[in-house]
Amino acid sequence: MIRRIVVSRLLFAALPAVLLGGCAFGGGSSVGDDGAGDGPQPFPTNYRSDIPAFLRSYLNDPTGLHAAMQADPMPREVAGRTRYLSCVRFTMPSGKQQQLAIVHVGGRPDRVGGPFAELCAGAVYAPFPELEKLSR
Repeated sequence: MIRRIVVSRLLFAALPAVLLGGCAFGGGSSVGDDGAGDGPQPFPTNYRSDIPAFLRSYLNDPTGLHAAMQADPMPREVAGRTRYLSCVRFTMPSGKQQQLAIVHVGGRPDRVGGPFAELCAGAVYAPFPELEKLSR
């Protein structure tokens, strides 16, 4: 009987330590955490082919884009972390100009970030004909 009480008290005392121990090793993620950690990010080496593939799924209808321009990926602070960012602008078939800041995580396009004007300030653009060739 005494042995059972000692064991149950030990288990009761150890339970919070076990539960809190998981927090110390980063079991969960917080809001806005992209899961890539704070370490240095690799340069997105395949960005010229990855961005059109990413935009094909991002845009409702990627056909008929023209006057496409893109700036080489550059490190920028996004949500408190340094990430490579590609600035892209193009004109839709309707004549509306789009400007996007594409955030790379782990060397791959991950999401569109904002605000564009702040993130892409000072970007140097070059023609990006790969975007003009997109189809559904």
